[in-house]
Amino acid sequence: MTISASLVKELREKTGAGMMDCKAALTEVKGDIEAAIDWLRKKGLSKAAKKADRVAAEGLIGVAVDGATGSIVEVNSETDFVARNDQFQDLVTNIAALAGPANGDAEAILVAAYPGKSHTVGDQIKELIATIGENMNLRRAATLSVPQGVVGAYVHGQVSPGLGKIGVLVALESSGSNTDELAALARQIAMHVAATNPIALDIDGVPAEVLEREKAILADKNQGKPPQVLEKIVASGVKSYAKDNTLLEQSYIHDPSKSVGQTLKEAEGKVGGPVKIASFVRYGLGEGIEKKEDDFAAEVAAAAGN
Repeated sequence: MTISASLVKELREKTGAGMMDCKAALTEVKGDIEAAIDWLRKKGLSKAAKKADRVAAEGLIGVAVDGATGSIVEVNSETDFVARNDQFQDLVTNIAALAGPANGDAEAILVAAYPGKSHTVGDQIKELIATIGENMNLRRAATLSVPQGVVGAYVHGQVSPGLGKIGVLVALESSGSNTDELAALARQIAMHVAATNPIALDIDGVPAEVLEREKAILADKNQGKPPQVLEKIVASGVKSYAKDNTLLEQSYIHDPSKSVGQTLKEAEGKVGGPVKIASFVRYGLGEGIEKKEDDFAAEVAAAAGN
């Protein structure tokens, strides 16, 4: 079977493998490019495959908002240097834009057609891995929407419009006619969420295991007290926990004299109707990823032959 130069080029762009290796792989699998990728990986010849097990905890959070719908994604790279690369920033911007139509489903995003290309988002990521030389991945994605109202966004540590280190979406549901006021409020609350990182909207949204752990700590600290006293201490402690960790109960960073819930109530007059936080999401770059700690002294010793 004759293997075209364009097919060899496409495989090389996707894997970073040498031209002759790409031609050999395609010949072996009779021109099936996906099978050729697997063949190269099995042989250890795909540069993208070699990088796939390297920790990628840097990168960018991307957000995209269109009226009452907003999307947020985290795309990781190995180093912060890549996050400043124009090609990588374009990748994250495009993925954020595609997250809405995919309903925030990361798997659906990866198989979606990449803008301006004849391949998928997943293929584009592989192509950049080969081009830039670092492992990259779409870690997670989410989409918020409301039937009436707006979705506000805030990006902290912004390196380009909609791209940064922390991203927040806040969906405000309201029938009020002053959408400009509502949009401004949504952005302000998104800034609050970025700063305080609430665990849930209210106490009902806090995972049961988290509350039980808090109660157990309070009970342990107050051992020996009468049951009725201990019950009041635990109840008071739960209220304090809610004030510190749930969005509606937190002191509003723009006016600490009131809670976020009170701020929403006061905004109803300006907006022209009831205002409710339908949902929110906050992504912090690399949170929860176990990063490799380099032992610089050991590296120097190894280089010196010790």
